[in-house]
Amino acid sequence: MTKTLLSLATLCACATLPLSAQQGDTLHVHGDSLNHHPIQLEAITVTAAPVKPHEPSTTVKISPTIIQQTPATDAYDLLRQVGGIEVHAQGQGPGFASDASVRGFSSDHSTDIALWVDGVPNNEPVNGHAEGYNDWNLLFPAAISGIDVLKGPTSAVYGNFAFAGVVNVQTLERTEGTTLDLDPGSYGHWGGTLLTGYDHGLNGAVFGLRGEHEDGWRPNSNYDLGQAHARIVQGLSSVTTLDAGIELYSTKWKSPGFLSDSAFQASDFGQVENPTDGGYKNRAQERVSFRVLAGPALLWRTTLYSTQGRWQLFLTIPPESGGGEGTGSQTEEEDKRYGLGMTSALTWYLEKAEITVGAETRYDHSRYENWFTTDRVRDSAQTLVTAHQGSAALFAQSNEDLGPHFRLSLGGRIDFQSTSSTPEGGTAAGHGKAILSPKAGLLYHLPVAGDLYANVSRGFRQTDGVIEDPNLPFITVWAYEAGFKVDGSVVNANIALFRNDVSNEQTFNPITLASFSGGSSRRQGVEVDFIARLAPAVRLTGDWTVTDAKYDHLITDAGDTLDGARVFNTAKFSGASALEVAPELAPWRLRLTTNVVGPYSPFDQPAVELPTYALLHFSGGLRIGQAELQLGIRNLLNHKYPELQAGGFVTPGEPRSVFGTVRYTF
Repeated sequence: MTKTLLSLATLCACATLPLSAQQGDTLHVHGDSLNHHPIQLEAITVTAAPVKPHEPSTTVKISPTIIQQTPATDAYDLLRQVGGIEVHAQGQGPGFASDASVRGFSSDHSTDIALWVDGVPNNEPVNGHAEGYNDWNLLFPAAISGIDVLKGPTSAVYGNFAFAGVVNVQTLERTEGTTLDLDPGSYGHWGGTLLTGYDHGLNGAVFGLRGEHEDGWRPNSNYDLGQAHARIVQGLSSVTTLDAGIELYSTKWKSPGFLSDSAFQASDFGQVENPTDGGYKNRAQERVSFRVLAGPALLWRTTLYSTQGRWQLFLTIPPESGGGEGTGSQTEEEDKRYGLGMTSALTWYLEKAEITVGAETRYDHSRYENWFTTDRVRDSAQTLVTAHQGSAALFAQSNEDLGPHFRLSLGGRIDFQSTSSTPEGGTAAGHGKAILSPKAGLLYHLPVAGDLYANVSRGFRQTDGVIEDPNLPFITVWAYEAGFKVDGSVVNANIALFRNDVSNEQTFNPITLASFSGGSSRRQGVEVDFIARLAPAVRLTGDWTVTDAKYDHLITDAGDTLDGARVFNTAKFSGASALEVAPELAPWRLRLTTNVVGPYSPFDQPAVELPTYALLHFSGGLRIGQAELQLGIRNLLNHKYPELQAGGFVTPGEPRSVFGTVRYTF
């Protein structure tokens, strides 16, 4: 059926994902055998990424209902509250990407996680600030139809940066009527969203505009943000569909800077490092997707996309050592880029198997500049470089039922990458390389209760600094997972044991921007996610991870040995739980959420262990006719906590904040 069709507009959206894009708010009853369903044409979409329950991997599904009910300050906070992802927010502005960690991978600016929006990759290659810079603020919340969080590099569909996992976002392909949101909140926050569209059978569309302003809870931390979203789906014939979309995003902000640890302990949050710190970011992406049902069991889909971006930031770096950073002076960074890419794949739907083969290619061009500045006036250049990178890949994925109870998943991809770098006034350098990433998984469908599964896969991402040195090798990981899925009418749960062995380990200081690599590490632990229906109107959900993450061998650029030390900025445990009360026929609903971050060692402080903190959040909604009123309170107990700490400097977390939404549908 159409919900089983893979879409290459989301890079063929993995055949090994275990939840349906339309099943985020439902529980399904365990069947006694695995089975396939026939293909149906009418409901096929080009960019939806439906995922299936009986596959040997771990995925968390986030529905649009949960997205609307969560009082999150941004996309990172949203994933932290509802996806159980460990997040360390930079706090330097909405365009200054934060650290998101999955299973112990805590890279700077979420570069260990691949983000895809309707089939277009968000991570930015050949980026001098952070290779694979991953800014989730591109997401248009009101237009999201679902988010899948894949744990581990288990899918052959995703390559570079799908190291710890994938956040795969799908947007609405059609809507009816017009919805207007007004969003007031604490600290001078206001926002508004207009969403409209049409649904005419095979044809549909969604158009959206969004604006946001906030004065900020610290001085010199105000920001403005604007977005536009459009998607049009057009049935060209009974077997062919055209799907086109565009995302536009622009923001500017001011930065209060980092606090010293002593100022944080004294709750002296009114300090401003440099009133001229701040920046802006503009980004656009366009795509066109085609889907053709080439026969009763053959589907072909192709996506073409282009991206453009420019950002500039001024930030006063605390005085620490590291590659010219940390002098206590202000630095300016500027990145100008454009790129384009294509993915294409064929899927055969056989009686007991599904086979997908495909190819992708991508080209990115960037100009990166790093300057010493005084109050935004350039003093001297640190880095002026132009680089471009071309990549291509072949991938294959198969799922086969071996009788009524066993499902075998086999796949792999081979990636080719060529990078060239030309420093201003210097000599051009270039290098090409390739990497093979096999994937395998096996699931045993128990006659009752659930499924046992195991998988092994290899993932990779490019090392920071490749923009200046194309010879730098990939960072690689071998990932192993075994688990048990409980599938019942009252409880759905997944319990997984995992281990990740990393080669060419790299660690990155998110404050001074210094990094070093060349070692090895391992992450291992247990992960539990669940949905429990306690009563017809009451549901309890959770996603929790306990991680033992240590460096096997790593020597810093200062000569310090970190063998046996905990991986920096990675908590021993983290997670989120929510209690939801929503009677089926009642016009109201309530939701209480907590997210917890356990002890972790800040970057460059292996002997320091920060204490556990937990945040409590509340949200509620009331529908009155065509209007809906929502209230959200983030950090309900007004807990003081460090979002990010490194080398004795801190980004403090936001205190209690209140958000409201007035939504009216015409």
